Amino acid sequence: MSLARAVFLDRDGVLNDLVYYADTDEHESPRTANDLRLLAGVAEALLCLQAAGWTLFIVSNQPSYAKGKCTLDDLHGVAQAMAATLAQHGLDIRASYYDYTHPQAVLDAYRSVSLTRKPAPGFLLQAAQDHAIDLAQSWMVGDRDTDIQCGQAAGCMTALITTSADSAKRDQSQPDLVCDTLTHVVDTLLKRETQTHADPR
Repeated sequence: MSLARAVFLDRDGVLNDLVYYADTDEHESPRTANDLRLLAGVAEALLCLQAAGWTLFIVSNQPSYAKGKCTLDDLHGVAQAMAATLAQHGLDIRASYYDYTHPQAVLDAYRSVSLTRKPAPGFLLQAAQDHAIDLAQSWMVGDRDTDIQCGQAAGCMTALITTSADSAKRDQSQPDLVCDTLTHVVDTLLKRETQTHADPR
């Protein structure tokens, strides 16, 4: 059986905008479905990847409930809203993987060092097994060092997006590709693919 190639996508700051919350004075992952805003060009970029035969996954750390900032139902609502929004654009996200733990969680049950919380590669390894993915031919795309480290630990190529409000969390990694938007990432991947398959004559 031949293996598929995939693009693993961090969610917040890559697919949707980060949200400013006054209680923490920080830009963070959306805590409710009403706060979810898809970034410009994201749907179109993902449709291009899908048309080119890439299998799409979302892989995201979501510790807001563990930190006592919202309910678990709130986070599930955000995930459902994202899935519905992408489906409305004709996108087939093969699976979405969310880790809700945090090492400094205020809730005991969610305070752990998880094998699926990025930078750990657990979800990518699970996706490879469950969906027959060739990790060496796949990409992890994110806006933090932990996304890049996760992809590298799984044996993927990596792309770092630099325009989100998470700039303080992305100065220690060495990605294969650095871009300002997901559209830029996709354009670069598709251009490389065209060059690779170009007729040498």
